[in-house]
Amino acid sequence: MSESYITKLVGDEQRVDGRKFDQFREIKIETDFIKTAEGSARIKIGKTDVVVGIKLSVGEPYPDSPDEGVLAVNTELSPIASPEFEPGPPGEESIEISRVIDRGIRESKCVDLEKLCIEAGKKVWMINVDVHVLDHDGNIIDAGGLAAIAALLKTKIPILEDDVIKYGEYEKKLEVKDTPIPITTAKIAGKFLIDPNLEEEQAMDARITLTSTKDGNICSIQKGGIGYLTKEEIEKATDLSIAKGKELRKLLGM
Repeated sequence: MSESYITKLVGDEQRVDGRKFDQFREIKIETDFIKTAEGSARIKIGKTDVVVGIKLSVGEPYPDSPDEGVLAVNTELSPIASPEFEPGPPGEESIEISRVIDRGIRESKCVDLEKLCIEAGKKVWMINVDVHVLDHDGNIIDAGGLAAIAALLKTKIPILEDDVIKYGEYEKKLEVKDTPIPITTAKIAGKFLIDPNLEEEQAMDARITLTSTKDGNICSIQKGGIGYLTKEEIEKATDLSIAKGKELRKLLGM
C-alpha cells in the first residue's frame, strides 16, 4: 500500500485497518513467558510481537553512583522479525528503542536503584532488560515499553549466598513503585494517530513518544521523523498519552 494512499486515507478521516485515530490494535499480554529469566513478558499489539526477559547479575556500580544498582535496556531487532532488520551490532533504530524505554523506566524512578546496592562501591545488583522483537508490524517502542514494565512487575531477586547467585531460588520480588507507559503518536496529513502500524509509520511525517507515570506526569519525551510538531500538537499528544497510559495500566492490573 503506497504512502500517498495512506496519507489520503488519513486525510479522509480513515485508517488502513479501520481503527479510530485514538484506538490501539488488540493487545495481548503474557507474563512469566521465559522460565529461566527472573522476570519476563510477551506483548502482542496487533501483529507486532515483542518478548522481554529480565536477568539479574552482580557487578560493580558506576563510579559516580557507588551506592546504586545498574539497570540497562537492550533491544534486538532480528532479521526473523522483519526483512528491514539486518544481523550484526545494534543499529540506530535499535539504540533509539532501547534509550526511549530505558529513559522512561529510569526517569519514572519506578525501580529504586539504591535498594539494589549490596556493598557500596563494590557490589550491586545489575538488571538487564532484554527486548526481543519477534514480529514487526509497527510501534515497537510501545510494545517493548509495555513488555518491559510487565516483566519488571514479575521480577524476583535471586538468593545471593557467599557471592554465589542461586538462580531459581528467590529472596524477594523486585519492588516496582510505578508503571511508566510509553505512548507513540504519529502525525500523518496533519492528523494524530495512536499506535501506528508499519504502513502508517512509513507514511508518517513525524512521531512523538511520551512516557507517563501512574499519577499522570510525563517522565520522558522522544520525537522522531523529519516533520515538525507545534506546541499545540505536543499538548494534544500529551493528553492522548496520559489517557492511553491509563487504559494500558488496566491491562496490567494496575
